[in-house]
Amino acid sequence: MNDPQHTVRDPQDTPVTRSAQEVADDVVARVLARAGTAVQAGGTVHSSYDGDQLDLEERTSLRRVVGLSTELEDVTEVEYRQLRLERVVLVGLWGSGTVHDAEVSLRELAALAETAGSEVLDGLLQRRRSPDPGTFLGSGKAAELAGVVAAVGADTVVVDGDLAPSQRRALEDIVRVKVVDRTALILDIFAQHAKSREGKAQVELAQLEYLLPRLRGWGESMSRQAGGQVGGAGAGMGSRGPGETKIELDRRRIRNRMAKLRREIAAMEPARQTKRASRRKNAIPSVAIAGYTNAGKSSLLNRLTHAGVLVENALFATLDPTVRRAETTDGRVYTLADTVGFVRALPHQLVEAFRSTLEEVADADLLLHVVDASHPDPEGQVAAVRHVLADIPGAMDVPEVIVLNKADLAAPEVIARLRSRELHSIVVSAHTGEGIGELQELIADLLPRPGVLVDLVVPYQRGDLVSRVHEHGDIEHEEHTAEGTAVRARVDEQLAAELEAVAVRSA
Repeated sequence: MNDPQHTVRDPQDTPVTRSAQEVADDVVARVLARAGTAVQAGGTVHSSYDGDQLDLEERTSLRRVVGLSTELEDVTEVEYRQLRLERVVLVGLWGSGTVHDAEVSLRELAALAETAGSEVLDGLLQRRRSPDPGTFLGSGKAAELAGVVAAVGADTVVVDGDLAPSQRRALEDIVRVKVVDRTALILDIFAQHAKSREGKAQVELAQLEYLLPRLRGWGESMSRQAGGQVGGAGAGMGSRGPGETKIELDRRRIRNRMAKLRREIAAMEPARQTKRASRRKNAIPSVAIAGYTNAGKSSLLNRLTHAGVLVENALFATLDPTVRRAETTDGRVYTLADTVGFVRALPHQLVEAFRSTLEEVADADLLLHVVDASHPDPEGQVAAVRHVLADIPGAMDVPEVIVLNKADLAAPEVIARLRSRELHSIVVSAHTGEGIGELQELIADLLPRPGVLVDLVVPYQRGDLVSRVHEHGDIEHEEHTAEGTAVRARVDEQLAAELEAVAVRSA
């Protein structure tokens, strides 16, 4: 098959015909040059709304130390936690779309690897319509990859895609180093960043679901387990029958652990349901923040509520959902919930494990869909988030506002293009505060207002009800009289009934 040709231009604007492989090599070079600035090297700039960021100080104190051996017996020489210093080579397929699409995907893989603490050394990008069923890349490209790995001294290959267990084993046999796919890399990041008890349980469940079909056994792992009084000669009770291999025993233990984790996660659900029921009882409106990872959701939450949630220029910096109290510009109370970030091809294990957390979106009265307007492919981010939300019952029915964040970094023409495509959108910068006032006014306009009009006098002994009217109602008139507080306001049905029950009746 002839290699497809692409025409590009050199600095003198002279047409030059180049092969797809040469174009792919240039893509990899640009990805590696930008990967550091994409996440790690750029650093994180905080505003006064982000608080002390103590969690960030703790996390950065546990970074891997570059230049030390990865096989030390005393892991404290490397860092406080037991983690390997991975030196990785990236591998991707350019099957469809443009060179720009392939570059964005590989750049995101490089950012994921950097977030996991790895050092990206090199990358390969192959042009083929579909993955090879045996080795993902094909035998020729896999042999070339083995040469690259040996030349740069890498200890891990990261594949931009999902590998079948047989593909991973075959590729490892050729390159002679560990091979992980995109799903395993994302699971590793989640395992590092989960802090709450529920978050850790959800991540462990997802990891076990991924590991179960990929268990490998050799040597003693495939030997039968004899039981009973088995002597050195192999005789005695329990020696009859084939027995159970160690790998089968491992699978059984994993299934038992998964069942226990599911029970634990299910046991945590009533507490969350109780909190939601309490908010519904008090008619407190709720707003959910969702969006692509590193789009600025936590920064926006901090800007609106002074929550002090960890903010880091990294993918999946925060995983545990955060709910904070906020007020509209006209004084009404509502809750603001920050959810886990999304990514292209988010592993289905994580979607299932975090389903209970993502249901915060379906229960919300308004969804703030945060988009990084400075990203090379913001439309792709929007599509990826909506693809995940479509799997959550009721999430697509919640009113959505596209919040185009990082306006201080985005190109004006990109913002104009996005606003023309998304009718319900607003431009903000969580870092500089641009557009935050307009966003707060928009939230106040879109949140549901109480629908029952009451005009009555509340005795002074029930000042708690008047306080609830101030928090959750829309007051039109208030006056203190001899009998009590005269109030004319719009409230929800339950509060209206409580007010009517204690209202002072005129003689």
